Amino acid sequence: MHLAPLRHLLPLSIAAVLLAPPALAQTADAPAAPATQPDATTLDTVVVSGTARFSGLRKRDASFSITTATPEQIQQAVPQSSADLLKIVPGGVWAEPSGGGTGANIFVRGMPSEGDAPFVTFQLDGAPLFPPPTLSFLENSTLFRTDDTIERMEVLRGGSSPIFSNGQAGITVNFIQKKGQDEPEGSVRLTGGSDALRRIDLFDSGPMGNGWYYSVGGFFRETDGVRDPQFPADKGGQFSATLSKRWDSGELSFYARHTDDNNAFYTAIPLLSRNNGNDLSSFPGLDAQHGTLLSDDFRNVTLPVGPNGQTIRRDLGDGRGVNIDVFGGELNWEVGDWTVADRFNVMGGTAPTYALFTGDAPQRLGDFIAGYGSTGSARYTNGGGAVDPDQQVLEAGWWSVDKRLNSFTNDLRLSRALFAGNTLTVGSYYARYTSNDTWYLGNTMLLTAQNHARRIDVTLDDGRQPTRDGFTSTAFLALRAHYEGENAAVFVADEWELDERLRLDLGVRYERQHVAGTVHDTATVDLDGNPATLYDNATSISLPSARRIDQDDNALSWTAGLNVKLDAHNSVFARVNSGVKFPGFDNLRDGQTKVQDIRQYELGLKSGAANYDLYLTAFYNTFRNSPFQAFLANGSNFTTVGDSRAYGLEVEGAIRPFGGFELAGTGVWLDAKYRNYREYTGNQVMRQPKRQFRLTPSYYWMLPFGDLRVFATYSYIGERYADLANSQRLPSYDMLDVGASLHSGEHWEFTVSGSNVTDTLGLTEGNVRVPGAATGGVFMGRPIAGRQYQASVAYRW
Repeated sequence: MHLAPLRHLLPLSIAAVLLAPPALAQTADAPAAPATQPDATTLDTVVVSGTARFSGLRKRDASFSITTATPEQIQQAVPQSSADLLKIVPGGVWAEPSGGGTGANIFVRGMPSEGDAPFVTFQLDGAPLFPPPTLSFLENSTLFRTDDTIERMEVLRGGSSPIFSNGQAGITVNFIQKKGQDEPEGSVRLTGGSDALRRIDLFDSGPMGNGWYYSVGGFFRETDGVRDPQFPADKGGQFSATLSKRWDSGELSFYARHTDDNNAFYTAIPLLSRNNGNDLSSFPGLDAQHGTLLSDDFRNVTLPVGPNGQTIRRDLGDGRGVNIDVFGGELNWEVGDWTVADRFNVMGGTAPTYALFTGDAPQRLGDFIAGYGSTGSARYTNGGGAVDPDQQVLEAGWWSVDKRLNSFTNDLRLSRALFAGNTLTVGSYYARYTSNDTWYLGNTMLLTAQNHARRIDVTLDDGRQPTRDGFTSTAFLALRAHYEGENAAVFVADEWELDERLRLDLGVRYERQHVAGTVHDTATVDLDGNPATLYDNATSISLPSARRIDQDDNALSWTAGLNVKLDAHNSVFARVNSGVKFPGFDNLRDGQTKVQDIRQYELGLKSGAANYDLYLTAFYNTFRNSPFQAFLANGSNFTTVGDSRAYGLEVEGAIRPFGGFELAGTGVWLDAKYRNYREYTGNQVMRQPKRQFRLTPSYYWMLPFGDLRVFATYSYIGERYADLANSQRLPSYDMLDVGASLHSGEHWEFTVSGSNVTDTLGLTEGNVRVPGAATGGVFMGRPIAGRQYQASVAYRW
C-alpha cells in the first residue's frame, strides 16, 4: 500500500512546521510536552561527542551538527537493529534496514561507498568499538546491540570529527552507558512481538559506599523474524557492567560488555516489476514483505575446501552474528590548572557471516538443464521426488566468512585555560587492531524460487553430473589472510569564547598509519580430478604460499568552526574541515593504496524555545581517490577509483503549538555525483536518495491512571540507484509506523508499536552482484520487512 496523496502534502507540512518563525515562541502559553523526536529538546543539552574536552558543551554553543536521543526516544523508534536506529537522524544519513539485525549498509551525506559503512564509527562511552569503521563483511553497527543499559545516544555529523578519536570524517555514533548514582535504580522489561519475539531486558545500579558506584544489565531474546527462515532468525544476548569511583576533582570508570548474538542475514530475492519499475509486486510463491529463500533444507551444510577431502561444517542459523568481549575505562581528573582525560577500550572476539547470496533472476528448470547442452531430469535433494521442468529455479551461494578480531584504542587529552575564555587541549590517539579472515565465497546451490527454498539435484542424460547435494559449484574465492594495523595521532585544539556571542574553535591533527598483512595465494583446481563432475571442476583453494602487504601512510587534518549567538533562542555556525580516510585491509589487498582526501563545509542554524526546535544544516563535501570494490556473482572482483562531490540541506525540528501535541520532523535534500570516475562520471552516487523525510506527530495526556503518549511516523524515501552505472533504479517508497506508551505511577511502563503497518513494498537494494537492469519484469532486489508489532511492559525502581 502506498500513501500517495500524503506524499505531496507532507513536504508542504514540513515547510510550514519546521520553518515556523521564532516569534511563535513569544506567544505560546501552553507547557511543552516531553519530546518524542531526537533533538526536539532544549539547546542547553550537554553533548560530549566531537568536543575537545570530555566534559562537553551545550548544543547551542556547538559549531557542528549533532543529534541526541534519550532511552525513551530510542524505545519509541522501535529499531530493528543498531543501524536502523539511525533513521531518527536527519536524512543525510541513510541506513538500509532490509538485511536483518546486522550487516547494514549505511550512507552519509553523499559520501561514496559501495556498501557496508566506511563513514560510520560506533563508539561506546566515547571509544571506537573497532578502529576501522568497515571491513569487508563487517561494519561497526554489527558489533553493537542497544538495550536498557544505555543512557543516551549522540550522533555527530561531520564537524570536528576528523580531529578527534579515530578521525572519522562521516558520522560518529556514541552510545553512553548508564552509571550508578546516589539513588539505587533499575528496571526489568518484557517484550513480545508478532514475529514470535521473546525478549527480556534487565538493569540495576546504585552506590557501593566510599564514592564507588555500580551498574549491571543486559538482555536475552529470541525471534523467528518477520521473514521466518524455519529456525530462530535472531537468538542471543548481552551482559554489561560498570564500576565508577568519584571524588571531588574527578571520576574513574570501568566497564565490561559481553555480546553473543546470532542474526539471520537477508539478501536480494526475486520480485516483479511493471510500469518502468514504479509498480512492484511479489514473485509467485515468495511473499516480498514476509518471505525468504532461507530454510531448514540447507541450514546445515558441509562445504569442501581442499583437494584432500578437507571440509567445514557451517550453520546458517549462526548468520551474521558476533561473539565479542569489550573492556574499557574513562578518567576525568582536574589536577591543578590542568584537566587530564583518558578513554580506552579493548575488544576481542569473532564476527562470522554465514549467509545466502543470490545472483541471477529465476528461470525455468528446463531452461537451466538445457543450458548444459543436454537433456536431463531433476529431483529434490532432501525428500526425493521429481521436480517439474516448469518449476522456477535460481542459483544462490552459501557464503562462509570467518573473522577473528582484536583491538586496543586509547585517547588521551590534556586541557588548560590559557586566559579567560580560551582553553587549549593537546592529545594523542593510538589504536592497534587485527583481523584473521577465512572466506569461502561461492558454493552455489540450485534452489526452487519460492518461500523456504529447496535444493535440487540434476542428472544429465549424457552422464555428466552438474550438482552434488544441490550444489552446482564450490568456492570461487578461498581467502585466507591475516591483517594488523596501527594508528598513532597527535592533535591540538583551541576553544576561544571571544565574547558572550562568539565562540571559535580550531584544531589540527597529524596521524600515521601502518598496515601489514599476509594474504595466501590461491589456485583453481578440479577437486576430484573428474571432469564429468561439473560442480567441483573450478574450485578455489588456499595455498601455503602468501604475498605480503606492508604500507605506511601519514596525513594532516584540520578544522575551524565559528558559532554566533544571535539571541536567547537563535545561533548560527560555520564549519570547514579537511580530513582523510586511509586505505583499509581490503583496499590494500585489492591494490587500492591511495589515501582519500575529504573536504567538508557546513553552515547551520539552531533555534529553539519552549514550544519549538529547529536545526538547519547546509553542507558541501568533496572526495578524491574514492575506491570501489564488489565481488560479482560470476566470481570476478570489480574495482575502480574516482572522485565525487555532494551538497545538500538537512532539516530537523519540532513544534509544540498547544497542549500535549507535538509535530517533529527530519528531512534532507541531497545532490551527490561522481567525478573522474571513468564512464560513471556525472552519475548519481549509488544507493543514496536525493530526498527523504520523516514526520512524527504525537499527543501527550496526563490521565488519572498515568501519562499516555500516542505517536506515528510517516517516512518517505526517494528514488536511488543500486549501481555505479545508474542502470538499476530503486523507486521511492513511503511507510508508516505507529505506537503508544503509558507511564503508570512511579514504576510501570507499557509500550505498543507497529512497524510498516501499511505493509509497504519498498526496496533498499538491487542485486549489486549482478549489474544491469531488470529483464522480463523479473529482477532481484532486497525489500524492507513487512508489517510487524511489538508490545512491552517494564517495571522500574
